Amino acid sequence: MPLLVDGRRVRLPRSAVELVRAHPPLEERARLLRGQSVQQVGPQGLLYVQQRELAVTSPKDGSVSILGSDDATTCHIVVLRHTGNGATCLTHCDGSDTKAEVPLIMSSIKSFSEPAECGRLEVHLVGGFSDDRQLSQKLTHQLLSEFDKQDDDIHLVTLCVTELNDREENENHFPIIYGIAVNIKTAEIYRASFQDRGPEEQLRAARALAGGPMISIYDAKTEQLRIGPCSWTPFPHVDFWLQQDDKQILESLSTSPLAEPPHFVEHIRSTLMFLKKFPSPENILFPGNKALLYKKNKDGLWEKISPGS
Repeated sequence: MPLLVDGRRVRLPRSAVELVRAHPPLEERARLLRGQSVQQVGPQGLLYVQQRELAVTSPKDGSVSILGSDDATTCHIVVLRHTGNGATCLTHCDGSDTKAEVPLIMSSIKSFSEPAECGRLEVHLVGGFSDDRQLSQKLTHQLLSEFDKQDDDIHLVTLCVTELNDREENENHFPIIYGIAVNIKTAEIYRASFQDRGPEEQLRAARALAGGPMISIYDAKTEQLRIGPCSWTPFPHVDFWLQQDDKQILESLSTSPLAEPPHFVEHIRSTLMFLKKFPSPENILFPGNKALLYKKNKDGLWEKISPGS
């Protein structure tokens, strides 16, 4: 079954701009989202999703009430929600394997719902800009195409991507929106930034930089965040990269050097240091080759728990 806008089948155009022009409500929703001020989201009740991660939960969750992600330049943040039971998935896609990731997003939502349950699937796509290499444009097209190939009807509600999320300054292009959050209880999606990107921010970033695939990081039944166990091969030429100046790191390890947030280089350096320190993470970072488990405490903050507790 197809991707739908306002209940009608969509013929996928060559660009996001063509699609919203054919569907004025889509254009209006993108305009309203772009016009919002950015909300600083605190750690209480937040589940932060990094690149190549997905998390899914529902309004019944007593621990997590907000899913969010930011630092998306050419990446897209995808929210898929079932309007019947409120099950919501947020993921941060970078185009590494969109064909495999969209079915993963779909199955994560379906695990919450009965086949005959009332309601519909709604998708929101945010991120990217008019980058020189057209990576954003390619990812927009991949995501729309893959959602269009799924067996279920999927209603495209928000499309604020690529050209629709672009601003120009001194002939350079930048994203307008870098991050969003979704309130699981109210379904509100809004512009957001985050100070707390944990737990295990460096470990999770290292897994993605070392080429790890998209993974689900949260078990809504136990309300536990689960990391690993994962492995990677030693990062090639890590010492060489750590010797490079900021400009070289930015130009070589970013998909969009001019558009990155100010902390990008510092983040990459700390991730490379982590990969150098742990070239083979299995038994050192994951004792007994067991996952690291976290649960929200009474203050709404992540707390490490021992396996089996």
